[in-house]
Amino acid sequence: MERSLCILASVIFLGGFIHGAKAATDSFSFLSNYTTPASVKWTEAVTVVEQSRDGVTPTAATKLNSSNVKEKQPNSTDVSEGNKGMKEEEEEDREDPKTKDEKAELDCPPLGLESLGVDDSQIRASSHQRTGLGPHRGRLNIQSGIEDGDQYDGAWCAEFKDQHQWLEVDAIHLTLFTGVILQGRNSIWSWHWVETYKVQLSNDSVDWQTCMNGTEEAIFKGNQNPETPVLGLLPVPTAARFIRINPQTWYSNGTICLRAEVLGCRVHDPTDLYFDQHERGSRDNLDFRHHDYKEMRKLMKSVTEECPDITRVYTIGKSYMGLKLYVMEISDNPGKHELGEPEFRYVAGMHGNEALGRELVLNLMQYLCKEYKKGTQRVVRLVTETRIHLLPSMNPDGYEVAYEKGSELAGWAEGRYSFEGIDLNHNFPDLNNIMWDDQESAADGTKVSNHYIPIPEYYTQEDAMVAPETRAIISWMQDIPFVLSANLHGGELVVTYPFDCTRDWAPQEDTPTADDAFFRWLATVYASTHLVLANPDRRICHYEDFQMHNNIINGGAWHTVPGSMNDFSYLHTNCFEVTVELSCDKFPHASELPVEWENNKESLLVYMEQVHRGIKGIIRDKITKQGIANAVIKVEDHDHDIRSANDGDYWRLLNPGEYKVVVWAEGYFPSMRRCHVGMEPHPTICDFTLTKTPIQRLKEIRAKGEKIPKDLLLRLRALRIRKLRASTKAINRRRESQQLQMRRARSS
Repeated sequence: MERSLCILASVIFLGGFIHGAKAATDSFSFLSNYTTPASVKWTEAVTVVEQSRDGVTPTAATKLNSSNVKEKQPNSTDVSEGNKGMKEEEEEDREDPKTKDEKAELDCPPLGLESLGVDDSQIRASSHQRTGLGPHRGRLNIQSGIEDGDQYDGAWCAEFKDQHQWLEVDAIHLTLFTGVILQGRNSIWSWHWVETYKVQLSNDSVDWQTCMNGTEEAIFKGNQNPETPVLGLLPVPTAARFIRINPQTWYSNGTICLRAEVLGCRVHDPTDLYFDQHERGSRDNLDFRHHDYKEMRKLMKSVTEECPDITRVYTIGKSYMGLKLYVMEISDNPGKHELGEPEFRYVAGMHGNEALGRELVLNLMQYLCKEYKKGTQRVVRLVTETRIHLLPSMNPDGYEVAYEKGSELAGWAEGRYSFEGIDLNHNFPDLNNIMWDDQESAADGTKVSNHYIPIPEYYTQEDAMVAPETRAIISWMQDIPFVLSANLHGGELVVTYPFDCTRDWAPQEDTPTADDAFFRWLATVYASTHLVLANPDRRICHYEDFQMHNNIINGGAWHTVPGSMNDFSYLHTNCFEVTVELSCDKFPHASELPVEWENNKESLLVYMEQVHRGIKGIIRDKITKQGIANAVIKVEDHDHDIRSANDGDYWRLLNPGEYKVVVWAEGYFPSMRRCHVGMEPHPTICDFTLTKTPIQRLKEIRAKGEKIPKDLLLRLRALRIRKLRASTKAINRRRESQQLQMRRARSS
């Protein structure tokens, strides 16, 4: 009599390790070479069964439900001093133990179809329509190009429409399979998905047993649309090497197409010669797991307690739902801008479902703290010579939505947008087209401002579609003279640099800045030190091969992004910023976080060190010796100027070379000097002393110019920022009033 592999685990546990194991294994020819070792913890497997089946019907696939983000009171976007924000919410961090297990957890991690941990050679299929729909495309969340019919379509699709089709995955090692996650085909032109399926298991890919539910073959529920991932848990977790997904029914107007992930825990196998081989991980003792809002606060608080002399937590504002946007500052003098010391920032979580950046930033906080305490010279130098700001979650509302679904069930877009449905990467003022339009209409394009471009008037209105998160970031940029930044995203493997927006709304067009050479250097620094990006044998994530561009690309050449944070940062402030697409998997499983940290650790450190490239100095008044704020620093042959900070200090990122630098300020004579930038990883000091012009001479210069004085542009920029902050406060007050009325109505 045949028995299902699906009841093997329980048979071994209930029947004993000796006679029961022998009887069970004798029943299956494909397991005849495998003897259950004493080291297999079958009690743990039974625990897995109990956890997996808690409230679950064995024959039905289970979909994790998302819960709404808890509504909290929004407030102003002013920067808070010290760690007040953390202390105010300390009581909220004391989690009720009754709610601790409310969020469903996957018992075993994914094998790695989505993260590319599973190689193409490990995936087979009964048939496929063509190469672009082959089994290697049957990976969870894989994306297709705009056109169907190429080599990179969005699923595995069987050639035949019958119940004998299958997608097979070879786990290489003996694995305790616990479940399957299914999606339909990714396409904007057609709909295809599998509605029900069976699961088959084997130890040799020859003899197969169908997973059973009691005495009947288990039928798992699949998808009802192409994109929502659906989890099907095996009635009993089962040890085998191979697993097949066998579609039974599919969308009536479509065909058999699917994307999948398989869940399984590796089992100790004495016949596996490579079992004890050390798997990749990390030696750093960091908190490798996903952190929701409360856990993120706890972690940041623990870092400040461990390293109080070099850390400070502050908040720059709140999300729409009232979650604070926390920033960790790391510096040898936290809370203060030191004269001549550059300001650096990492921003993660602009898209809430791209969770890897969030965890890497949290890991980086811990790492810098621990290594500073150890006296690691590289980290000590970074902390003492740089003021570092780390924002792990720009879109906390979106993250909480994705987190509730879980790393494998959030899909491609769940939690991407803000609570209001805004894509924050398109929400900044489009200053590119303002500058380009002015250049085209001006008689002399060189007279048009190429930096510190004011926010347009419409953007400051209360009814402008500007997210509170975006308003907070813009206000933050005004308060701190950032020099260098990176915006951490996920879902691809590439580093992009400005401009992100193309001229004339072209969908794709290389659109370089005046600092294109240095931006390419910045992107290359990160990409060339990233362990996966630097691997020439790596597989492409979806449908674009960025290796032909050395894993870097101009943002506009990839796809146009009007209103990006990178472009705004470059045109409105002094800060250079790139976007890093960290991984093919937007929301990797917690078990993959140590490897992802190692992939990115060197890149994160070496990129921060680039803030010390180029020239820096202090611009002073010749008589008073005081620093001159807002002095313009112009580098010959670089059509992008910067300005000095409030204390008169400045930083101009440049590649090695000889440069003619001219500095001028309103009411002062210009000053010129030549500055040499060497290959050494530290800046060249180029200080300037300016002499005030006689009042009469200043009047003559203005009279002859017949143009708006430069200081008026600066005043306009400051005025628009004040208007933006005023409208933000008005919006917050109105929102607080509305929420108060709602609470009163509910209570009555």
